[in-house]
Formats: sequence, structure tokens, C-alpha cells
Amino acid sequence: MNLKHLRPLANRWTKQLAPIFPGLQVIGFTGLAVAGLVIGIKHFGWIQSLELRAFDHMVRLRPNEAPDERLLIVGITEADIRELERTTPSDLALAEAIANLQQHNPRVIGLDMHRDVPQEPGQAELRTQLASPRLITITKLGEEELDGVPAPETVPPERVGFNDIPVDADGIVRRNLLFASTPDTTYFSFALRLALAYLAAENITPEANPTDPNVMRLGQASFAPLLPNSGAYQSLDDRGYQVLLNYRASRDAARTVSFRQVLDDSLPPSWIENKIVLIGTTAPSGKDLFFTPYSAGELETARRPGVELHAQMTSQILSAALEHRPLFRFWDEGQEWLWILGWSLSAGAIAWLVRHPVMLGMSGTGLMVLLIGSCVVLFDQNLWVPTIAPAIASLLSMGTVVTNRAQQAHKQQKMVMTLLGQNTSPEIAKALWQSRDRLLESGKLPGQRLIATMLFTDIRGFSRISEQMSPEALLEWLNDYLEAMTEEIQKNQGIINKFTGDGLLAVFGVPMPRLEDREVDEDAVRAVSCALAMGRRLHAMNTNWKQHGLHEIEMRVGIFTGPVVVGSLGGRDRMEYGVIGDSVNTASRLESCAKDRQEDPCRILIAEETLEHIRKQFTVEAWGPMELQGKDQKINVYRVLGYTQATDDPFFPKTLLPAMKEKLMPEN
Repeated sequence: MNLKHLRPLANRWTKQLAPIFPGLQVIGFTGLAVAGLVIGIKHFGWIQSLELRAFDHMVRLRPNEAPDERLLIVGITEADIRELERTTPSDLALAEAIANLQQHNPRVIGLDMHRDVPQEPGQAELRTQLASPRLITITKLGEEELDGVPAPETVPPERVGFNDIPVDADGIVRRNLLFASTPDTTYFSFALRLALAYLAAENITPEANPTDPNVMRLGQASFAPLLPNSGAYQSLDDRGYQVLLNYRASRDAARTVSFRQVLDDSLPPSWIENKIVLIGTTAPSGKDLFFTPYSAGELETARRPGVELHAQMTSQILSAALEHRPLFRFWDEGQEWLWILGWSLSAGAIAWLVRHPVMLGMSGTGLMVLLIGSCVVLFDQNLWVPTIAPAIASLLSMGTVVTNRAQQAHKQQKMVMTLLGQNTSPEIAKALWQSRDRLLESGKLPGQRLIATMLFTDIRGFSRISEQMSPEALLEWLNDYLEAMTEEIQKNQGIINKFTGDGLLAVFGVPMPRLEDREVDEDAVRAVSCALAMGRRLHAMNTNWKQHGLHEIEMRVGIFTGPVVVGSLGGRDRMEYGVIGDSVNTASRLESCAKDRQEDPCRILIAEETLEHIRKQFTVEAWGPMELQGKDQKINVYRVLGYTQATDDPFFPKTLLPAMKEKLMPEN
């Protein structure tokens, strides 16, 4: 294909897309800058607490799952403590409870109680029960060596798990610590020991993931460890082997019975047989309580016992290995950056495209709802993505673009008012400003062809008058005159294009294109009405000047309706609103023609082109075809006498009507 044929098509597309490019630049630059700022803030962990709160909200939105039937919690309640008359069961009572459970063949029993110090009576009996291969006890590692609590000496290490629970900076448990290591030893968590003992009967043992040997695999589930920046975490203490805790329910992760029920051996055997039984304190006085993501929505039970959290952790491991219950997944940093950037760009685009404040507010709200909804849906699919970071990026991007638009609007308004010289009527200024996007292009008002009515004025004999006055007095007198004429032009929705010393050029029908004949007629009528109003104003000013001993003056007005081209003339730093075309010259020549024929203080001459638009509304006197300076053809000229209804013009000489009937133009 010949490239010459593609060039016009490319030029046409470029011209059509040109107005869009500035918006794309603003949206793109703002989106990238804001996204980079938010990513930086996120990297330093300054919004981690907000992201974790959002995580908690989404956890609470998930429906509770049924209790895990593989587990049974034996809780030592406040009632049990009162009945036992001690804060912790004696070794004898604990041995009796374990013996009662053993007779119903549980798969594993977990003792979430420290027994490094004997609680007589019954130390010998408890040692006998602790020797059972089904029983797993706890140790506490602690942050420092002195904080640790050892397991009973008679229990081998393979049946000991640490019960340390990682707590976030805000005091909430969101993580499940599976392993902890020292240079010499690797420790298993209490929950992992229980789960592995249960899974061993299912022939499931830990193994390395085939694709990543550093990831533990149980059954079909791969437990990828948390990294310092997984999800919303930044600089997370990822020591050991941690996964995000996927809570089964706000409470009752497993069936719970009291310690007294076990001592009385009153439980159905099916509740114990082949189950994991956890024994621990559930009484608030035991102070083994933790905050969870559900705590914000609960008042009386905001903190949950540690034994319940170990049950949640154990259930998570079993459900992932046996039932393919998904573990939480996370995006890498690159994906999260694109996620934040996408929402930042979307918000910037909305702020650029939607101009109405109410619609902008509704669109912004809709974007936030879509963002939160997307995060909730992904969270239900066990994918935790940033929520607060893209929300902040969206709000900042939207606010930045709106601010940019406001600044541009201010600059455009300043430019428009500079072009118009602040001499336009409020109606025209409002119409111009509302259509600024169409009018302003590359910092200029583009040239536009339209039909308008021009009005030129000049003071008769101004040179003679100026010779008789001092420059200061002349300037003050002339300003009073021009101010009065300006007021009349603005009242009739005209624009003063320029002052020419003692005269001026006013235009009716710009800058907004007048597309209908009715609108062009209205512009012509306003121009003639304005000229008549100038005459009345001049009459009043002459009366006042005469009283103060100043000169009375006469003025000439030329009005012509025709095609012109309007737009800005000059450059960015120095420009004016230009009106050019032969119609402007014709209006100027009408004002200056036949200067010796001044039959009233304000002589108003129009051409037939204007008369066609004002028929039946004004009374005119035909002067016939006349030669105008610089024009090759004669122009039919008419003098405006007043409104057709004389009562509409208080200064129209009614006594002249009968004598002028023959001079008046016919209605048709």
C-alpha cells in the first residue's frame, strides 16, 4: 500500500486524538507519580497497620465454618477451678482425666499445660500417663533463654511442641508458627506435632515440594512460608517457618467440653475415639488469652484462650493436607505494584473525564466500592492483596487530577478574560467559560468563522475638543464617556473588542457561534438597541456637562452584520481577542461616511445586511446607495431613528412621525 494514501488518514486521526493527549499525559504522569509515592510509603511499613485492619475486616466477613470434628477441646473453666479449689489441676486430677480419655482410643492427646514443676499429689501417676506415645506436651521457647519453660523431663523431644504464638505489633494473632530453629536444633510447634501425629495414621508425612525444596508439603498442600513483605506485611520478623493463620471460625473451631466432664467420664466415646484431644485452660483467670481478627466485633469474648488458637492452627494444617482447604496466597511485589498503579490510573481517568461534582463524587464512591469488593472477592479465594494502598493511591490520584484541572481552569479563565479585556457581559462570559474546552486549544482561541454584528463608535470633532482641554482633564472626561458606553454594551450582551482612542469596536454574537437565523437576528437587534441606549446616555451626559461648563459632544455609530473570523491574535505572552473580516471594515466605513450629515447627537447608520435582521422592530430612514471608502460597490445605507413603537423610546421625537412616513422603509 502506498504510504501517501495513509498520510491523510493518519493526519485526520492525529487531529481527532489531539485533544485527548493532554488528558492522557496528566492521567499517566499523575498515576505513576502517586503510585510510586504510595508504593514507597507501603515499603516503609507506614500503612501496614491499616492494611492489617482491612485484613481483619475481611476475615470477619467470611462465613464461619462448622467445627472440626477431628478435634476435641477439654477446657479447664472457672467452674472447674472453683470445684478443684486450685488455679491448676493437680497432677493426680490431670492423670485421671488423661486415663479416662485413653480408654476411648483417641488418636493423639495434646496437653497445653506446663508441667515442669510437680503439682502434688499425683506426680507418679502423671508420669505414667505422660509415657503414652499418644501424648504430646508443650514447651515454651520465649524471646530470651530465661523466658523459656521446659517440657517434662520424661517426655522425649519428638513428643514435645512449643506453644509460643506469634503476635503482631497490634496484639492480634494472624500467623501460625510451624517451626523455630536455633543453630543446633529445629523445634516443632504444638499444633504441628498434633497434626503430624494424626496424619501419620493416614500415611502422610512432611516432604519437600518438588518445585521448591525450601517449601514443606503435606499431602497435596504446600505450606509456603511468609516472607518479610508477604501481603500487607513489610519488614516482617519471618524467623522460623510461618504461614498466615486461616481461621476456621470466630470461635468453636472444635467441640469443647469441660474438665469435670472428662473426670466424670460422662462423654460419648465417639467424641474421643480417633480424635485429637487438646487439654488446656479456657478460664479468663488463667490469663492465657489472645486477641484475634474477630476481637473487634466481639465485646464479652474479645480474647480467646490459647488452647482454642492451637486448635485453629491444628485444624488449618489438617484441612489443607486432607481436604485441600486453600492456604493464603500473596502476589509478589511486581504484581502488587501493578495493582496499585492500575487503580491510581483508573481514579485519575475518572477525575479527568467526569467534570460534574456530583457525578464525580458518585464515580469516586463507585470506584472505592469496586476496589473493596474486588479485594473481598479475592480474599474469599484466599488471595490477600493490598486494599488500603490502592485506596490511598486512588484518592490521591483523583485529588491531584482535580486540583490540576482546577489550576488549568483558573489559567484558562484568566486567559479568556485577558482575551476579552474583561469587557464582556456576564451572560457571554458564562457561555464562553462553560464551553472553554471547545474554545481553548494549545493556549489559544482557535480561529472560527461565524456571523456577527459589529458596532463602531466615534466622537465628532474630537481633535478640536482635545485641543481645548488639558491632558489630565481630557483623560478623565474621556474615561467617563467610555465607561458609560461600555456599560450599555455589556447590558446588551456585547463584547468590546478594542478602544480606538475616542471610539471603540463592539461585537455582538461572539465568541459563541450563532447557528440559527433567529440568533443572528437577536444579535443585530441587541446592537441597534445598544446604539439607541448610547444615544440616550449621551443626551444625559451632555446635559450634565453643560451644567458644569464642559463641552457637549456628538457621536457617530456604524453597524454592520456579516461573516467574520474570530480568535486570538498574538502569542502566549501577548495576545488579544481578534475580530477580522470585511464586515468589520464595512462597519467602520459606515461610522465615518458623510461626516457632515449629523442630524442628531447620536447618528446611527446601518447597512441593508443589518436591516434584514431587524425589520418591524426599528424605524429607519433610507439614505440610499452610498460609496464607502475602500469599497468598490455602493452600499445601501439607513439611519436608525428609533423603535417602531415610539413609546418604547422616550427620546424618540413623536412629532416627526407624520412628516417622516414617506421616508420610512416599508415593512416588507
